[in-house]
Amino acid sequence: MILKITKIVYLMFFVIFIAGCSSFNTFKQPQGKVIIDNKGYTMRIGDFEWNEGDFESRKISTSDKIDLAEKFETLEVKKGDRIKIEIEQSPSSIIINQENEDGTTDVIEINDNEITLPSEEGYYIYEIKAKWNEGKMTFVFDVNIE
Repeated sequence: MILKITKIVYLMFFVIFIAGCSSFNTFKQPQGKVIIDNKGYTMRIGDFEWNEGDFESRKISTSDKIDLAEKFETLEVKKGDRIKIEIEQSPSSIIINQENEDGTTDVIEINDNEITLPSEEGYYIYEIKAKWNEGKMTFVFDVNIE
C-alpha cells in the first residue's frame, strides 16, 4: 500500500513539474517578403524587439546591412520595376531606406505596399524598419538593376 501511495506522489510531482516547465506561448515572429512577378523572397531579419504579454524578446544583429544583404539572394530586376513588400502582422509604420552604390542613403516612399525601383542601373541595398505596438524589426534585401 505504501509503495502504491509513493508511486502516486511521484507521479503527481512529475505531472506538476512538466506542467510548470512547459510553455504555451503562441508568439510567431513576423516575416517579411519581397514580391516580384508573383514570386516571394523572404527578407533577412536584422534587429528585433518584441514585448507581448508575458513574452519579451530582443535580438541585436551582429551583422550590418551589408552582411545581411550578402546572405540574401540578390534580385535581378529592371529599371523602374515595382516591388511589393509584404510584412506579416500589419505593422503600424514602415520606413524604407535605399543604400546606393556610392554609399549615400535615400528614404523611399511606399504606396499600397509597393516601391518603385530607381531608373539607374546599379546595386542597391534596402533596409526596412517596421514597427508594431508590440515591437519593431529590421528587414534587409538587395537588388541589382540592369
